[in-house]
Amino acid sequence: GNIITGDHILYILAGRLKRKNNLMHNTVVTTVMSNTGLEKALSRLAIQTVRTKVGDRYVYEAMTREGYSLGGEQSGHIILQKYATTGDGILTALMLTEEMLETKTTLSRLAAPVVMYPQNLINVPVRDKTAAVNDSAVQELSAEIRKNLGEDGRLLLRVSGTEPCIRVMAEAKTEEICRTCAEKMADLLRERYGAE
Repeated sequence: GNIITGDHILYILAGRLKRKNNLMHNTVVTTVMSNTGLEKALSRLAIQTVRTKVGDRYVYEAMTREGYSLGGEQSGHIILQKYATTGDGILTALMLTEEMLETKTTLSRLAAPVVMYPQNLINVPVRDKTAAVNDSAVQELSAEIRKNLGEDGRLLLRVSGTEPCIRVMAEAKTEEICRTCAEKMADLLRERYGAE
């Protein structure tokens, strides 16, 4: 079978809510970890996305601040503002099941329009997280990688809130490009700030 992530679920539920005129401001709140494939699939439905930091808290804050009705994380924490203030797996499962029954479509077919981009995540232990992300050489390499990826990928440097590390996430059309970009950035971080 295929893995159905929170990104697929957001796509399916966004389409459902839009069809029923319940997708407020025609927007879905996602996090920085959501796959570009989700963004592209939603744009084909003329649905916008707003990205937040990772965490239900940040997703919910954006939803309440702007009045959005749907948001969530790649991990599967989906918030349906009409019914709950946090991710609720049972509620999400019920909504997905209802969509499958109403459309007489399998879950795999409902999720198929979301073509996931390969992602590579490397956790790099560092001595000083703030200095590492603000380092001019790190910022230059980051800008270069982003420029080379263009619209076909992303590079994300995220300071861990729980560990002494920088989370390097690269996303690209192919696994090879993705891995190369992530490793190049991780190598520079290790060279300049690697924890011993």
